[in-house]
Amino acid sequence: MARLYLLIFIVGIIGIVGYGAKYYYDTTQNRIAILTKNNTKLKVAIETSEKSINNLKVNIAKMATLNKALQVDLQKAEAYRDELRSKLSKLDLVVEALKDSKVLEGKMNGASYTLWQGIMEETGNTNKSDKPSWLQRPEDGTGNKNGNEDRTNNNTSSSETKAIKP
Repeated sequence: MARLYLLIFIVGIIGIVGYGAKYYYDTTQNRIAILTKNNTKLKVAIETSEKSINNLKVNIAKMATLNKALQVDLQKAEAYRDELRSKLSKLDLVVEALKDSKVLEGKMNGASYTLWQGIMEETGNTNKSDKPSWLQRPEDGTGNKNGNEDRTNNNTSSSETKAIKP
């Protein structure tokens, strides 16, 4: 009988060790499968991040060249601004307006038209429109001949100027 108990005990221990080995094998296999999936996900994430980093490097290079071009354009614009300031400082518009206002009006209208055409070209509008009829005048540089025909009072003071009824 002792042999029977001993045999049952040994078979039980072998069964427990066998079950433990099977349990360890199954959990290890599950863990290996999970780690393989995670490794695949990490490889995809690394590839994505490397592509993003390469795209960022390309974009940084593009931005640097665009920034240099903008800097050059800014310097040109500042030089043009300085040129305009020096021209305006040399002009005495009040004296010129008092001498011959029609010539000044023509010059201002022509310059405004040219400026607007330049702005339209810079912003991508390539439509070349003809000069408006009010700007088309004889080559002598005079302004719009009928600009003040409807006015009864030639005084330009804001307190005395009245609105013209159509």
